[in-house]
Amino acid sequence: MAISGPEDADQGGEAIFADINITPLTDIFLVLLIIFMVSSSVQVDSASRSGVKVNLPKGAQTEIDPGARSLVVSLLKTGELMVQGEEIKAEDLTRVFTSAFGKDPLTQVIIEADGVVEHSRVVRVMDLAKRAGLSKLAIATKGG
Repeated sequence: MAISGPEDADQGGEAIFADINITPLTDIFLVLLIIFMVSSSVQVDSASRSGVKVNLPKGAQTEIDPGARSLVVSLLKTGELMVQGEEIKAEDLTRVFTSAFGKDPLTQVIIEADGVVEHSRVVRVMDLAKRAGLSKLAIATKGG
């Protein structure tokens, strides 16, 4: 019994094929993908819904209906009005609410008002939402 090297295909023997097994590599990539998906969803949940920095007042923490289509309106202490993280003019708010009602009458309006914003501004936004037909209103607070 002699030990010999690989036979050449020209000599009638079969050539040796060196295959790389990529199954473990694929498993690692799938595990990393799952980790990134879970960590990104945690980061999104911990951030503000609209991406705008608002110093919310403290209040009793209750759960806002996460299944409902939401429209986040932010009232900043600088006087700016933002919808879904984009600045708009106060005159355009009625049009935004009417459009949201047209897409889904059960749209939930979440009002994020800075702690120093006048109460009358918050009431004005709520009134405009009601006039447009949106009846699901929520005021965002910091649990505490």
